[in-house]
Amino acid sequence: MKTLIFDIETVGYQFESFDEFQREYLMRFAEMEETEEKKQIKKDEVIRYLNLSALTAQIVAIGLYDVEREKGLILFQSEGNEEFKSDDEHFTFRSGDEKSLIESFWQTIDKYERFVTFNGRGFDAPFLHLRSAIMKIKPAKNLLPYRYDSKVHCDLLEQFTFYGLVRKYNLDFYCKAFGIESPKRGEVTGHNINEMFAEKKFKDIAEYCAKDLIATYQLFLIFKNYLEFQK
Repeated sequence: MKTLIFDIETVGYQFESFDEFQREYLMRFAEMEETEEKKQIKKDEVIRYLNLSALTAQIVAIGLYDVEREKGLILFQSEGNEEFKSDDEHFTFRSGDEKSLIESFWQTIDKYERFVTFNGRGFDAPFLHLRSAIMKIKPAKNLLPYRYDSKVHCDLLEQFTFYGLVRKYNLDFYCKAFGIESPKRGEVTGHNINEMFAEKKFKDIAEYCAKDLIATYQLFLIFKNYLEFQK
C-alpha cells in the first residue's frame, strides 16, 4: 500500500488585515476581562493563536514523505521561485505561493492510498480542506474518512492515545519517550514560525518541516512494528 506522511506549517495573518467586525469578533472574550492587564494578556493570546485556524491563517509549508521510497518533498512559501535538494538528497525543496503549494499537494497525493500524520485529523487535514475551499481548489482525496479505521488516514496521535483513552502528549514528548530525535531541538519550534516567517527565514521553516516528517516517519515505524494489528 503506497503510504505518504504529510505535515503543514501555518502562519497567522496580521491582526490589522481583518476588518473592524472581524477584529471585534476575535477579541470579544478579551473585552470581557475585568482589568486592562487581563484584557491585554487575552488579546496577545488571541493574536498568538491566529495560526491555528484556516480562517485566520495561511499555509507556509507542506511536507510530504514517501514511506516506501524514503524520499520527501517540501513545498514552501518564499519571495522567489527556487528548487534545491537536501545534502543527503532525501528531500527536494520547492517554493511558490500558498495556492501553488496546495495545488501541488493535491496533485502529489492522488496516487497514494494511505496517509500518516501526527494530529492530522485534528489540525492538518481540516486546515488543508478549508484553505483549499477558500482558494476554490477541489481536494483530490478525502483526508477525513471514518475516524476509527486507520487504513486510509493513520493519525499517530489518535493511535498512541487509543482514540482518547489515555493522555495526549506532543510530538516532542513521544519522540523522546521512544528514543527518536526530536524535531524541536535547536532554535526552531512550531511556536516561533510566525516570527520566522516575518523575518523571511523561509528555508529554516522548510527545513524544520522536513525534520517533523522524519520524526513522524520514525514514530510511524514504532506504531507499525509494535502497535498495529490490522493487516
